[in-house]
Amino acid sequence: MAAFTLKINGESRQIDVAPDTPLLWAIRDGAGLTGTKYGCGVAQCGACTVYLDGQPVRSCSMPVSAVGSSEVTTIEGVTSKEAKAVQAAWVAHDVPQCGYCQSGQVMSAAALLGLNPKPTDEDIDLAMNGNICRCATYVRIRAAIHSAAKTLEG
Repeated sequence: MAAFTLKINGESRQIDVAPDTPLLWAIRDGAGLTGTKYGCGVAQCGACTVYLDGQPVRSCSMPVSAVGSSEVTTIEGVTSKEAKAVQAAWVAHDVPQCGYCQSGQVMSAAALLGLNPKPTDEDIDLAMNGNICRCATYVRIRAAIHSAAKTLEG
């Protein structure tokens, strides 16, 4: 066990875990933030997506010792205009079914719109490729991202 001070959603948190503990478990068990989900454990499904210094990463495969002084943002703390637009579009398009993958989907979609405010279908498919939805809501996800992009245009 080792003590790590993580900056999560703007707050410093002291978390005692083994250095090789995945960031996901430090967030969920150490910080008590359960919005980030465990899916596959090998960075293939995207359910565990969080931001590290604003960039999406798979927290299930990142050891907590690799975080250093980077800022971690989870679904509970994401407040960008892109994230708000995506969350509103998710509701408007009734995207979630079981909802399990949705925090990772929202994080990836907001990151996409932060980099590309007018994504094409191909851009969306490429950016969201690493986020798997076992309910197969991909058509609604794509429509919601386009809707969020239009909202951000003003």
